[in-house]
Amino acid sequence: MTAPLTPRDNQPPEEPRHPEAAPAADHGGLGGPELARELREGALIALLVAVTGALLGLLWNWLAPHVPLVADTRNVYLKNTEGEESIGADGTFLLLAFAFGVLTTAVVFLFRRRGGIPLVVALVVGGLLGATLGWMTGMWLGPTPDVVAHAKQVGPGVVFDGPLRLQAKGALLAWPMGAMLTQLVLSALFGPRDPVPEVPYWLQGQHGEQGPEGQQAQQTPQAQETPQQEVPDRPREHHDRKPPAEG
Repeated sequence: MTAPLTPRDNQPPEEPRHPEAAPAADHGGLGGPELARELREGALIALLVAVTGALLGLLWNWLAPHVPLVADTRNVYLKNTEGEESIGADGTFLLLAFAFGVLTTAVVFLFRRRGGIPLVVALVVGGLLGATLGWMTGMWLGPTPDVVAHAKQVGPGVVFDGPLRLQAKGALLAWPMGAMLTQLVLSALFGPRDPVPEVPYWLQGQHGEQGPEGQQAQQTPQAQETPQQEVPDRPREHHDRKPPAEG
């Protein structure tokens, strides 16, 4: 006779081991093909996002207000000393960079439909490179930074545009910040949901893991029990009757 395979002290029994299924659980570890594919996709996404920075520089040069300058025979002056053109140029770059971060991340999410650390890093690095490229492209497309040569070229007393500059370098972070916020919102709204873990079979009978079926099973035997009916007392008149007298 063999002893019953019953776990001691309500401990869960050990799951059977199948040596044949062991290689299937190996997903390649940290250097597997899945991680390599995500790294390649991340590098490609970062490159494509960074290239769009040229469009950012073009729009910045077109929409940003330029600083008007005027020169005499010796010096160059601001035409309007109380003007806010330089602040407007920084604000325009910040808004455009943030909008580019939102748009590029939305496009990437539309085609990829999943997240991951490599994707987030690619969006941040690509956004920072794209903002830097947009800054350099905008300055290159704008007026020449050699103000003295430009003033001599136009002549004294003639108003000309000053170079396009980014005074607040922190605006370069607007693109990565917009990308991260957009990725977080889209992943929370439309990203894949994590699967609900299954309850182990040895815990299904415990009180803490009982579902509606277990509760219904406990309530059913109680409902089937019929209450005992009390026997009504006999009327007193039957007890008061005397037996008939014998002849």
